Amino acid sequence: MTGQPALATDRLLLRPFTLADAPEVQRIAGDYDIASRTLDIPYPYLDGVAETWIATLGPGFGQGVQIVYAVTRRGDPGLVGAVGFVGIDHSHGRAELGFWIAKSCWGKGYATEAARAVIEYGFSVLGLHRVYATHFSRNPASGRVMAKCGMAHEAHLREHARKWGVFEDVEVWGILSGDWRERCTAPAIRECREH
Repeated sequence: MTGQPALATDRLLLRPFTLADAPEVQRIAGDYDIASRTLDIPYPYLDGVAETWIATLGPGFGQGVQIVYAVTRRGDPGLVGAVGFVGIDHSHGRAELGFWIAKSCWGKGYATEAARAVIEYGFSVLGLHRVYATHFSRNPASGRVMAKCGMAHEAHLREHARKWGVFEDVEVWGILSGDWRERCTAPAIRECREH
């Protein structure tokens, strides 16, 4: 498998993470408001956790089970967040979309723009049939991102996940490749190149 390509959108560059991103990952993902809204981000975010996580991303891409991008603004190398497929299941033609965005960048459309690019990549390059995503019910902003990406709300799962000892209701969203082609006529990716 070749190296993970970078994806460029109108405003963003999605590139592979490097170990140099670890301090920013720890600072951004370690914010309580980010960690509390995601299933797997710990709080407090201890030293070494970001490096360990980043070290899993290359092998995961190489094995074809995940593709995770550092979200940056074009022309600005500073980290805005992360987006990608945290679970690619080729036998079923599906992948789970996940993302987090720095609190200072909320409300600017970066999550939607980045998620749309990854969804397009999944359908056009990876040949996926279905992309799905979940979010805690108490975090409707993530649901708005999914809706803006053309995803349909598919389920409300009561007390489906446990975060910090509390059972959380979860919303499930999904989109099929045919739906994507019908709903999203403007390309999300402006450029896809080896990074």
